[in-house]
Amino acid sequence: MRIAIGSDHAGYELKKTVYAWLQKHGHEVEDMGPWSDESVDYPDYARKVAEAVAGGSYDQGVLLCGSGVGVSIAANKVRGIRAALAFDPEIASLARQHNNANIICFPARFTDGETIEKSLENWFAADFEGGRHERRVAKIEP
Repeated sequence: MRIAIGSDHAGYELKKTVYAWLQKHGHEVEDMGPWSDESVDYPDYARKVAEAVAGGSYDQGVLLCGSGVGVSIAANKVRGIRAALAFDPEIASLARQHNNANIICFPARFTDGETIEKSLENWFAADFEGGRHERRVAKIEP
């Protein structure tokens, strides 16, 4: 699977861990920045990842910022994106099963690499359940 990944300065260190985990599990990963922990604006990187996923160049996306909220809000501004904030493995599963999330966002200041790795395992293992959830997801798109 082709995965686009991005963060802000707060998520930079954990992004390196996530990048390595994704590669180890056979994914083709594109780091869309930043490439240091110098202060940056999270919407710039969230938009890069979201546009790459929405445009079909990448299958899924992973974003990190301090709270995870900023990148999820910014990514969800891009048509076709369903970015979900996940702070534990069960939420990651539900994001895929119920919301058909195509970008998963993590709060770098409030989680750790082990939790993120388990969340990614669950997210990739889960399938969209459709049914009643399909109707609800359809109402999200403008």
